[in-house]
Amino acid sequence: MESKESLIGTTLPTAVRDNIQSSLGAEFEVFLNFRGPDTRLNFADCLYHSMDGAGIRVFRDNEEIRKGEEINDKLELTIKSSAICMPIFSRNYASSAWCLHELAYMMDCSRNKVGKAMILPIFFDVDPEDVKLKTGLYQDALQRHEEKFGSDEVQRWKEAMREVAQIKGWDLKYKGQGELIRSIVAEVLIKLNKRDKNLPDHINGIQDHVEDVMHLLDEGFPDVRYLVIHGMGGIGKTTLAKVVFNQISSRFHGCSFLSNVREASKGGKVVQLQRQLLSEILNFKLVEIYDSDVGINQIKRRFCDKKVLIVLDDLNTWDQFAKLAEKRDWFGQGSRIIITTRDTNFLPIEENQESSVPLHSEEFKVYQMRELHHCHAQQLFCRHAFRMDSPPHDYDDISCDIICKAGGLPLALEVIGSSLYCKSERFWKDTLKKLNLVPKQDVLDKLKISFEMLEDAQREIFLDIACYFIGEERTHLHYMWKALDFFPRSDVIVLTRMSLIKIVNDRLLMHDLLRNLGREIVQLEDPKFPEKRSRLWCPKVALDVVQTRKGTENIIALKLIRLSKEHYFTSDEFSRLPSLRFLELEGGNLVGDFKNLLSSLRWLSWHRCPSELQAVNLCLWNLTVLKLLDSDILENWNGWGPFLVNHDLKVIHLTRCHLSRTPDFSTCLNLKILVLDGHCPKSLQIGSSISKLERLKHLEIIADQVQPSRLSTGFHFDLFAVPPAICDLKYLSSLKLEGQCMRELHPSIGEMAGLTCLSLRGCRRLRKLPLSIGKLRSLLLLNLLYTRIEELPDSIGELKRLEEMNLGYTQIRELPSTIGGLKSLLALNLQRTKITELPPSIGYLIRLECLLMAGSKIKELPKAIGMLENLKVLESRNCKNLDGEIPSEIGRVSSLEVLDVSGSKVSRVPTTINQLSRLQELRFGDCHKLERLPQLPASLKVLCFGAGTALGSPAQTLSKGKGKSAKLEDWNITWPSQLWALSIYCDDPRSLTRLPSSLSLLELRDVQSPIKQPFLSNLRYLKHLSRLTLFRCWLKEIEFDQLENLHYLSVAESESLVRLSGLSNLGKLEELTVRSCSQLIEIQDIEELQSLKELSIRKCSSIKRLPNLSKLYKLRTLHLFNCESLQYLPDVSNACHPSVHGCPMLGESSDDGCELRVRFTQSIKPKEQKELKQLAASSSLLAPRLHRKGLLIYQNLEV
Repeated sequence: MESKESLIGTTLPTAVRDNIQSSLGAEFEVFLNFRGPDTRLNFADCLYHSMDGAGIRVFRDNEEIRKGEEINDKLELTIKSSAICMPIFSRNYASSAWCLHELAYMMDCSRNKVGKAMILPIFFDVDPEDVKLKTGLYQDALQRHEEKFGSDEVQRWKEAMREVAQIKGWDLKYKGQGELIRSIVAEVLIKLNKRDKNLPDHINGIQDHVEDVMHLLDEGFPDVRYLVIHGMGGIGKTTLAKVVFNQISSRFHGCSFLSNVREASKGGKVVQLQRQLLSEILNFKLVEIYDSDVGINQIKRRFCDKKVLIVLDDLNTWDQFAKLAEKRDWFGQGSRIIITTRDTNFLPIEENQESSVPLHSEEFKVYQMRELHHCHAQQLFCRHAFRMDSPPHDYDDISCDIICKAGGLPLALEVIGSSLYCKSERFWKDTLKKLNLVPKQDVLDKLKISFEMLEDAQREIFLDIACYFIGEERTHLHYMWKALDFFPRSDVIVLTRMSLIKIVNDRLLMHDLLRNLGREIVQLEDPKFPEKRSRLWCPKVALDVVQTRKGTENIIALKLIRLSKEHYFTSDEFSRLPSLRFLELEGGNLVGDFKNLLSSLRWLSWHRCPSELQAVNLCLWNLTVLKLLDSDILENWNGWGPFLVNHDLKVIHLTRCHLSRTPDFSTCLNLKILVLDGHCPKSLQIGSSISKLERLKHLEIIADQVQPSRLSTGFHFDLFAVPPAICDLKYLSSLKLEGQCMRELHPSIGEMAGLTCLSLRGCRRLRKLPLSIGKLRSLLLLNLLYTRIEELPDSIGELKRLEEMNLGYTQIRELPSTIGGLKSLLALNLQRTKITELPPSIGYLIRLECLLMAGSKIKELPKAIGMLENLKVLESRNCKNLDGEIPSEIGRVSSLEVLDVSGSKVSRVPTTINQLSRLQELRFGDCHKLERLPQLPASLKVLCFGAGTALGSPAQTLSKGKGKSAKLEDWNITWPSQLWALSIYCDDPRSLTRLPSSLSLLELRDVQSPIKQPFLSNLRYLKHLSRLTLFRCWLKEIEFDQLENLHYLSVAESESLVRLSGLSNLGKLEELTVRSCSQLIEIQDIEELQSLKELSIRKCSSIKRLPNLSKLYKLRTLHLFNCESLQYLPDVSNACHPSVHGCPMLGESSDDGCELRVRFTQSIKPKEQKELKQLAASSSLLAPRLHRKGLLIYQNLEV
């Protein structure tokens, strides 16, 4: 397939190209790429006829090219439309420029997702190492090509060869030709047996999901695996399953995608699904199956030795699952069964007790779908609303508002976007108003399916959360719902598994659209009369119902906020609310006789409550949760005492209530949770009655943050001595004493056998722990952050269940050898400690997943580190004493994902690092002693290193000694194929002649030589590069070339920089940040950045002027901070929101404390500016008149 013609073909019109594609490209399934003289008459010929005989359409030579047509465009179209491309590497392969051109084009298509071909290489009489260019086999041929075609084109070919050599293919050295050809034909037949699912025209932000799912599927593992894709309706579960199915179905002996199982199986129609499953995988029509048991037996018998891929879409009952794919032994080794569902309750999966998120079980791996990132959500919406990737500038704001309402839900973005296509601006505004109240009907119907599947109590809990409790702590709500005879523990799990809520850090969260769904359901209880609804969350509506005495027994929850202190609610107003069980107040007071009123109230939350209640006979006998915030409660608790006379009270949560002493707890002995947050660490007195709370589970006493120097040195406060009986709280499981002025813990702490959490964070006088700490055998979390602990007692090793220990910023110098006894430890924080070495027993922490040592005094990593097979994160950033080499045993840490030794003196990285198949992030920034970087694992996505030191291979030691800079191409590095972020400490960017084409983010640090050609030309080939950061670059000028896909540019800490130029070449730039460039006086062409949305200039003290930015219609944010010489604020569009601080020539602070910001256009003379400022300061009412004269004034008032 060689040609003597030029490799530069002509560009054909689109119509002609499409016609050729339909007439020629679609004819072939496999494209053979080989050098004719090497294999045309032997291997390639046999392979061609074997595939042809098996019914595979193969393209191999010039005879298929019709006369009179351009060969280049045809071949490219053929490559794009072929299902499989097979390069056959022979010893003289590289002498064919035509072969190399085809190979590079294949890789371009693969990288850019153009076409559909997968690449399967055959190494005929060479090794993969030859193709990776690690030997000299192809060196001479490539050198000759460089003279004819230029270095850029040949560099492209080299990159393609290196990448394709990393793909698993066939090696003829280990098999006979006949055997190998049979194997190839069989594999091709499997891969061509695809039933690709149709995908939406616009798919955004799905690649990360695909990668996560592929990792969980782990195709290389020979087990039978179930994967559950879980998420709320409309979030894209089915689309994700289709994308994964299309990518991997060709790797299985058979595949089947059963769509919409929930609907398809209604009315006993699961037999039809069994029939479809069997016929699709076996590739022939079966005899009719009339009974599901017969179907099960057929599936077990026919699939038990087949590697199959099955997708069960929208599964929602165990019966469906049991009749289609219940047991692993029904399927052959390597089979994968993917399930999409909004409800995992029917599957045998344990929940995470901390978050109620389904965990992986022995059989089921669970992938939780996430909402779209804003940038992907915007692109998806705009493609439906405008048929382009971004909105027109005059629709930018309203588009952003609508996208926020959709909350990253693909279904909502598609439905809403499509409904707005070609509609008037008035229609857009009306749509936005409607979305503030309720989702679009199509979206509502989809979401409502899950709600209708709930039981009555579960619906009540869902509506409570939607109307009031988003962001609330789950534990507090548990006690309220339990008092209502609900089953909150199991019901909340049901809601979580149905994707109706999420739990993050023990707080309940809900998607905005689900919140709106819940509120719409409540409003539909009675659309006309709010007083007949169950819940009123709108303060204005709720206040109107109460004040007009329209309350009814239907109302169970009220929110009355933003009230003045002088607002009084009478007993008569609340007398019409007999069913009220939730009340939230902000301000106001209660007056009158409340005897027998609010008897059903279970939850009272009062922000800015009065120091003294004016109500009489107010006895909340059934109150379960009491939360008071920002209040000055008197020492005698005047008026509040009756609240505590309650055997049902379970939670007291007092935040910033400025208590001088705790109340008498002897009347609420069933209390489970007591939180005193935001008190003065010196003033709070703990009363002795606290010892009577024998059922207390959670005690939290947190001080206001006070500088240690402000605490009297003579003050001594031992909390456990006041009262000592606190240690008799046998049921206490969580104890948080943070920011307290205590020097030591009382030894009786060891008697609290049920304690699972102990946090002493910020107790800056605490210097030691008692030996009895080892008796806390149930302890899971020990937090000593920001204490002055100097050593750990040996008994610490007795904490066999401890999972997390935080010793960050303590005075600890060494860990006891008994540390190895912490068999359950998952996370260990040693940041900023004085520890110099880790004991050998650290290797016994076999469950450890995270080890943080940033800024510590550690000197070396022990060999025992290799025993930590479950370690995922190892961070030793800025450990200035860490010297020498990373031990070779690091290669045994098979789970490692992040390794960071930036800012250390590490000088050598072992070759075993290539064995870390899960490593994704590797950082060696500022490691000036690093000698070389070995071959890196293919899984790597983020890499940071210093090019000036890390490129020195042994052959270049002499050249470096003479002051010459080593080039990456000389160093012969093979970049990991998944690398997307690269940070390099590099004094001369000209040494970076070859960067990985997959890069999305590039950061250059400490550059000293000019950034110019050919470096910038090289960057143009990085088609995916969207973010560029230049940090601490010692240059006077930086000129940018054409970087067509760059969206984010940051230039920081570049003290010598005088000028930025060439910005007009960055047509897609959306965000520009310039920071700490003290000599910068000019940013050229910034006014031409039509895509710019955010501009931030900070600490640039020399810049005096900025150009007119009023034509940048997409600019929304302008930050100007500490630019002391800036004389004028530039003109901007009305949509832009400037923010100015520390720019004395632009604005001043007014006498009333309000920040006064002034913008002058250059038409206002300096003399006039002073007069106008004085006018503005005297009356903001003049602003409109002054604006017409070129002055804009606005004030930020703190409310």
